[in-house]
Amino acid sequence: MTGTDLVEVRAGVYHDSVSLMRLSRALGDRPGVEVAMVAMATALNVGLARDAGFAVPQAGPSDLLVAVRADTASALREAAAELDRQFAALAMAGRSAATAAERAPRTTRAATRTFEATLALVSVPGEHAFAEALDAVEAGLSVMIFSDNVPVEQEVLLKERAGERGVLVMGPDCGTAVVGGAGLGFANVLRPGPVGLVAASGTGAQQITCLLDHAGTGVSHVLGVGGRDLSAQVGGRSTLAALDALDADPATELIVLVGKPPAPEVAARVRAAVAGLATPVVTAMLGDGPGDLTTAAERALAALGRPVPDWPSWPNPDRPNRDRPDAEDRPDTDRPDTDRPGAVGLCGLYAGGTLCEEARLVAGTDTFTDFGADEYTLGRAHPMIDPTVRLAALRQASGVVLLDVVLGHAAEPDPAAALVPAVEEVRARGTAVVVALVGTAADPQDLHRQAEALRSAGASVFLSNAAAARHAARLTGSDS
Repeated sequence: MTGTDLVEVRAGVYHDSVSLMRLSRALGDRPGVEVAMVAMATALNVGLARDAGFAVPQAGPSDLLVAVRADTASALREAAAELDRQFAALAMAGRSAATAAERAPRTTRAATRTFEATLALVSVPGEHAFAEALDAVEAGLSVMIFSDNVPVEQEVLLKERAGERGVLVMGPDCGTAVVGGAGLGFANVLRPGPVGLVAASGTGAQQITCLLDHAGTGVSHVLGVGGRDLSAQVGGRSTLAALDALDADPATELIVLVGKPPAPEVAARVRAAVAGLATPVVTAMLGDGPGDLTTAAERALAALGRPVPDWPSWPNPDRPNRDRPDAEDRPDTDRPDTDRPGAVGLCGLYAGGTLCEEARLVAGTDTFTDFGADEYTLGRAHPMIDPTVRLAALRQASGVVLLDVVLGHAAEPDPAAALVPAVEEVRARGTAVVVALVGTAADPQDLHRQAEALRSAGASVFLSNAAAARHAARLTGSDS
């Protein structure tokens, strides 16, 4: 500890990313603390700390990094004492968990003998996911692999074995599933209904199901298959199995297949499989033909003979930003949501990979970042849980900023609380903010409260990601 900076590297100490995120927030909320980062020392996290001006010594991803800055030495000492208390509490919780673990089953197979399970959820660091998932498959369970950073060769082996055992592997990097009404991973609160989804995309599935929910149409199941399932290497193994499963489900009247365009040979296999199903299928493959995820939801409603509603939006206030100290004296020309062709550039800061790709295709620009990609989540919680990295990028942005906010179980409990100050900050210097808000009225974050908070901060908010992207493009004059 030097002056008002505390930097520590604790060798070989591990805590899960969500616990470390909560600890960082607890320290950051203390009086006098300006910056607080407690995270595994991945290259990304070390880089962020050094960018913030911390002198970080050599460290590796299996080490724990602590970087705290306060405005006074006394505030830093108090933060350090709180850090020690928090670590002691984590250690005690770990010992309690270890004691409970001594009585709990030690393997997935052992657990199947204790509990009447048919599905296992694997959420461990990617290098350990294969062993746990294979144990589940060998025990005769279907498995959802929430973990990312799993080698594709291991994915292929798991799905080959699952095919032999007659079970389904959802993932790796399967962020969203709904099985029999139970949401797994990042899951919105959805009404039950006749639509089943096979999704090589988590946030793509969330966008479609949330739009359907707004239109009064629910889902039977959402079977995620992982973003690589339609690649040539994986061969669509889980997609084909999931299509068969939904076709055999009496509660499913329509199947929606969502993802990015498959490899040509995989596309042929999928088309042949779809042609042989008794259940009609709506296909939504981004970049493969016209349309977007919103159009896919509309086609699904039409296939069911149900009306398409007007998709909600919450335009930003038609007034200058009154938080600016000189707002009364300035002409109202720097309002972001005035259509000024060619005035500014567009950047997308996304948490959802498929939403990011859809927005890029709709807006026609490549200046987009998917903060949920593997390189950003190694050693960190997903940005739908921990927005730290994306918030830092938002505060540096200019022109027009387009971003997604995804609600539902497992996502941040109040995303607007963290976003509103950043939105107000960039709005004060003339940056426009457009938000795609993906959620349902029943989600725990309260869709309408989130929308109103973001709108009041100066953002334009849309339930449709495609509509948000088109609006953002109009603000730059780049729309066609």
